[in-house]
Amino acid sequence: MKEYFSISQTAKITEMTTETLRHYDRIDLVKPCKTDEWTGYRYYSRQEIIRLNTIKALQCMDLKLSEIKEILAYDDFDKIIATLKRAEKSTDEKIAELEYAKTKIQRARKFYENKSNGVQTQESVFVRHYPQRVILLSDKMDKPTLDNLWNYHRHFYEQLSDNQKTEFSFEDLAGIYEQNGQARLFAVCTRFTETDGIKVLPQGNWLCADCTEENRRLVIEKLLETAKNQYDVTPEFTIQLIVLSGILQWNYQAQIFIPK
Repeated sequence: MKEYFSISQTAKITEMTTETLRHYDRIDLVKPCKTDEWTGYRYYSRQEIIRLNTIKALQCMDLKLSEIKEILAYDDFDKIIATLKRAEKSTDEKIAELEYAKTKIQRARKFYENKSNGVQTQESVFVRHYPQRVILLSDKMDKPTLDNLWNYHRHFYEQLSDNQKTEFSFEDLAGIYEQNGQARLFAVCTRFTETDGIKVLPQGNWLCADCTEENRRLVIEKLLETAKNQYDVTPEFTIQLIVLSGILQWNYQAQIFIPK
């Protein structure tokens, strides 16, 4: 079994660049086990290769090189475990953000595929049954924008107290809640506790119509007229659920509850 590897061989084994290995040498993170005094060539043993692969794994947890250097220098197992737990938590948060971004990208792709294939939104009025839904109203946002639509979960968590954050989780679903001429962006809760801004949308039949940003007001007026003429309902509120979003635009499904 080969004992020593040149810097180029080590770079290939660890899938790093030779410049990265030279940098690690300069900052005393991973030094070659020996250097030829005549040629200056660096040589690494299997022990250094294991250390280099460990560094790669720790970097995937968003640890800085200075933090990694401290971990590798620790003799205290408790300190190593505590640091790795923090890194693991950070990695879980990063994975969750990537999964959330993926759902947004998939939704945007579906939107543009429908546009490319000529699929039109359903502007006619229809009735759909929904289970009870619990929503949290935004404390300051009244409509979606390019920024808050892609990061609205973060906004809703930020308006909660530290104690409440662990009590809440949200669907990848947002919308606009309108009552008495006031509009608020909302998120649909999958887990919640009582707090300001919580609204319960009742189970039952809802009068619905798909719409765009451009014709949203006209479609809502049509829904209100249908609710009054066909169901003798004058709703206290309306919601506009964001059901499709492209990268630069989104659609809605306007909804009005129809009591039995």
